Amino acid sequence: MPLPSESKAKANTLVADKLDSSVSIDMEAPEFKDFAKSMVDYIADYLENVRDRRVLPEVKPGYLQPLIPDAAPEKPEDWQDVMKDIERVIMPGVTHWHSPKFHAYFPTANSYPAIVADMLSGAIACIGFTWIASPACTELEVVMLDWLGKMLDLPAEFLACSGGKGGGVIQGTASESTLVALLGAKAKKIQQVKKEHPEWDEHTIIGKLVGYSSAQAHSSVERAGLLGGVKLRSVPADEHNRLRGDALEQAIKEDLAAGLIPFYAVVTLGTTNSCAFDRLDECGAVANKYNVWVHVDAAYAGSAFICPEYRHHMKGIETADSFNFNPHKWMLVNFDCSAMWLKDPSWVVNAFNVDPLYLKHDMQGSAPDYRHWQIPLGRRFRALKLWFVLRLYGVENLQAHIRRHCGFAKQFGDLCQQDKRFELAAEVSMGLVCFRLKGSNERNEALLKRINGRGNIHMVPAKIRDVYFLRMAVCSRFTRSEDMEYSWKEVSAAADELEKSEAAEKQ
Repeated sequence: MPLPSESKAKANTLVADKLDSSVSIDMEAPEFKDFAKSMVDYIADYLENVRDRRVLPEVKPGYLQPLIPDAAPEKPEDWQDVMKDIERVIMPGVTHWHSPKFHAYFPTANSYPAIVADMLSGAIACIGFTWIASPACTELEVVMLDWLGKMLDLPAEFLACSGGKGGGVIQGTASESTLVALLGAKAKKIQQVKKEHPEWDEHTIIGKLVGYSSAQAHSSVERAGLLGGVKLRSVPADEHNRLRGDALEQAIKEDLAAGLIPFYAVVTLGTTNSCAFDRLDECGAVANKYNVWVHVDAAYAGSAFICPEYRHHMKGIETADSFNFNPHKWMLVNFDCSAMWLKDPSWVVNAFNVDPLYLKHDMQGSAPDYRHWQIPLGRRFRALKLWFVLRLYGVENLQAHIRRHCGFAKQFGDLCQQDKRFELAAEVSMGLVCFRLKGSNERNEALLKRINGRGNIHMVPAKIRDVYFLRMAVCSRFTRSEDMEYSWKEVSAAADELEKSEAAEKQ
């Protein structure tokens, strides 16, 4: 008589055989090819005609739930039905970031080579946390960050090919890079202070640490301080919205006198509000003087440094300990791809090093294990996007893309200045124009509400020193000169409506 465990095993085998013989649970390759070809056609048609769609959706929160069932289907559906539902369910609620009429925030990059690379990444579907987990995933990333660093003319100390300590890594976002750099700087400073004051425990040291950034720095810098459990001090910017060396040094001296320990400074090249550039040459020299880690956040504007004429903004880069920019913003590489370089990654690696037996391998130390360079453990094969874009565009075409966008911003700025009702709120910088209707903040709030309410273009505001203004960012790779004229006409028409409304209220 068979044992109960044997009977159970036999029953499980019979069930498995029955499942195998009854129906395939997977989409088969021929069907996948048809589905994928249909999707590629849809994607190309969507992007080539995105300018014809209303840039902002008109839906209200909760619009989607009534359009789909309450629960997942028990039986598989046809892919043709899924395709039909893209327009019915998804597109009514999409803000079209790649429309030439989208001018909010900063660009998020998009290109056909990057889309195809993400298809391949999804097919390989590796989780490249260690070299052995997929050697190509790690090694292509090392080489692509060297390619990219050379395009920016970064100092050799940042590049793996230099033979020194330095190297690059792809993070998910600039926010992650800021946090990673802060944690590396924190670990470095704690070790230094322990040697000087062996009687101090780690809790005491952390309580004294203080970091710095411009008052114009991105909110993610403040968030990095909260997540890192340290104080971050906001230093006033100058009249051109730049952090200057003298202001940073004054803040450091004040904190030293108060018994604090300066350890970290973020220098922003291309602020979110107005695309202003902190004086890296001044701030870096000051930070080096006081043994403070310098992290350069060039999330948006860093892509422009592939053009030699914009590299003067990087003056002083040799003083930095870490540098970051987002190819996924302005360099035609789809999100997520945030490039970060460190002169000495060991501070980050040691800070994050948790090394369980199941992640160890025989080649440790011969190549980077990027799990030690980032917050998450897992990581996708993101270097493929860089490889495809850099090869299929070439540096010259990427430079031309940046220069075109900068030219369109100047065109819009000129149109603004030709209308006596308007003024520039800051110098036109890269692909960003900051402008406002002359008068009160309330007038400009009302203007923006009318612009976005018309639904033909989309912008967001900013405020510096209590002055409210509108931001026009050139975002789409499909943008043409006539799109700048169209967008300005929309702004002008909204201003006309506002003036009529103001006149009616006075009567």
